[in-house]
Amino acid sequence: MPQQNGPQDIGEFLRTRRARISPAQAGLPEYGRRRVAGLRREEIAQLAGVSVDYYTRLEQGRGTGVSDAVLDAIARVLRLDDTEHDHLRNLARPARPTPGPARPPKLRRELVRMLELMTAVPAFVLGRRMDVLAWNALADAIAGFGAMPAQRRNVAYQTFLNPHTRTRYRDWPAVAAETVAHLRRDAGRHPGDERLAALVGLLSVRDPVFAQLWAAHGVKEKAHGRKLLRHPVVGDLDFAYETFALPGDPGQFLVTYVAEAGSPTEERLRVLGSWAASQPAGLSSPDDARTRADLAG
Repeated sequence: MPQQNGPQDIGEFLRTRRARISPAQAGLPEYGRRRVAGLRREEIAQLAGVSVDYYTRLEQGRGTGVSDAVLDAIARVLRLDDTEHDHLRNLARPARPTPGPARPPKLRRELVRMLELMTAVPAFVLGRRMDVLAWNALADAIAGFGAMPAQRRNVAYQTFLNPHTRTRYRDWPAVAAETVAHLRRDAGRHPGDERLAALVGLLSVRDPVFAQLWAAHGVKEKAHGRKLLRHPVVGDLDFAYETFALPGDPGQFLVTYVAEAGSPTEERLRVLGSWAASQPAGLSSPDDARTRADLAG
């Protein structure tokens, strides 16, 4: 079963990244047949200006005290983007796991009130591991957060284990890859997270697509993009989504879905809104006692 995070992760990440770079792309001559795709360890070491032994120890998870200069050089050779570069730093210099059980997230009353006031824009709050912490009426009308059991109110769980999700997302393969890449990003930032390890283990066992994507070691920041949905009542919905980090609430993100002015989605959203306006907004699920207790605290 794939593990959530560990010493081998930096090796697997580096191997998958160097497999994408051909000798020609790196400016090296090709001699004879290669047993594996991409660059060899000694070629990475040569191009990064480090010894083969040093790079080998790093890829085997035995590197210690790796400098920014070395990581920057390796990232340059492997053509890592900013998110991948930051992920490499997290893997090379992992943060210490927080001792004891994970604390439930705290939701500020002002944040929940803001969601309630966003009557024209579907919006929800994501926490660690892609848990859905709060939502407004329009987001509930689209995703049905309130009807989900609290322990399954998680974007990754719903993406892979809800049988209806693959038809609700019109671009499900892209959503699946993006979801796993975001979880990988979270894993690099929080090594030793037992709840994340349990989620990854469950998804890996029950969905082969998840296991394949997890093994590819893709990492991505879910900052903005498109969401192409198919709603069972109003039909196709095309949104631009924006994700806003909440600096005062570490690990929490506000996600909004915005319809283009004058588009069919905007009109269909009004139809959903007329129904949602008569429903409770915000934390509407009666079974989410833990979140309600945290909010009151």
